[in-house]
Amino acid sequence: MKQSANQKTKIIVYTLFILLLGVFLTYGFIYKFPTIFQETITKIEKDVTVTDTGIADAVDKVYDKVIIVSTYKNDDLYAFGSGFVYGKENDKFYIITNHHVIADGNKYKVTYEDGTEVDATLLGSDEYADIAVLSVDAKDDLGVVELGTTDSLRVGDTTFTVGAPLDYSYSWTVTRGIISGKERLVEVSLSSSTDNDYVMNVLQTDAAVNNGNSGGPLCNSNGEVIGVISAKISKTGVEGMGFAIPIELAKEKAEQIIKGEATSYPYLGSSMISVETAAVDRYFYNFVNRYKYTTGVILVDIEKGSAAEKAGLASGDVIIKINEKDINNVAYLRYELYKHKVGDTIKVTYLREGKEKSVSVKLESSLEKN
Repeated sequence: MKQSANQKTKIIVYTLFILLLGVFLTYGFIYKFPTIFQETITKIEKDVTVTDTGIADAVDKVYDKVIIVSTYKNDDLYAFGSGFVYGKENDKFYIITNHHVIADGNKYKVTYEDGTEVDATLLGSDEYADIAVLSVDAKDDLGVVELGTTDSLRVGDTTFTVGAPLDYSYSWTVTRGIISGKERLVEVSLSSSTDNDYVMNVLQTDAAVNNGNSGGPLCNSNGEVIGVISAKISKTGVEGMGFAIPIELAKEKAEQIIKGEATSYPYLGSSMISVETAAVDRYFYNFVNRYKYTTGVILVDIEKGSAAEKAGLASGDVIIKINEKDINNVAYLRYELYKHKVGDTIKVTYLREGKEKSVSVKLESSLEKN
């Protein structure tokens, strides 16, 4: 039986109605219950494969070559820190640590990862580089660390440290981070003076660094030592800022010490004080304000026959530049000065009674004054 035209039309209209009704119902259901589909998507996103298996292999390469350094003064434990086995020669191992770890001590012991403690001999140290070298009798199963380089090091590269943060209870703690910055200039105090004494050019890492980590290795993801932990900013509200001496500088200083070469730094021959410090000092206050000095280094007492005297510098002169590099304080004066060698001639720009002058200074050795 053939359908009439009216019946066909009804069927088409009915079909279209059902389709439209289905679309509206689906839209209404999604609008009313949107989280059902979102939950499904979330479950898919959580299906992730973790590929980072850690740096255990790299840690294994250096772990048992890290040692704990104990410094004694008059048979009493005076300080402790970390260190690592840098080299071996004949029947001796050489251990690198920080100068400030061994400073003022008269007896030293090192503890190996297996708990063995032995006496160590201090070969020497460099206060400004904050590097010291100890020697111990060779232990057959003790290896030497692999040294890396900072030349190709990039911000964001993985780093880790091994050391003894806080106290002996946490010896051989491993902390992991990244290189946060290169060639950071950090002012450090080497004494109890009111001025910072020096500026160190260091690597910055966010790997956790605490008291006791000093002298320990900063390593790359291959387990190679790229720095020597030296300092940590410990101020309220500051976290994750540790610093390490680049391995190239540490190696240079260590080799000098091992060879018995005395470290010689350029020497001007004057006591000095930063203008910023002098501005709040009762003795210098009137002097600073008379000439409205705001930055630089005041020469206080000039030694007879010194490089400063030979160049015509005098007490009360304020050094503001060395070879056109601004000198803000004593720390930066030493930093710029120590870039040069004994015998070099530098240009010193200074203020005398408020007037700017300049002079050439031939640098002499600090050893000649000791």
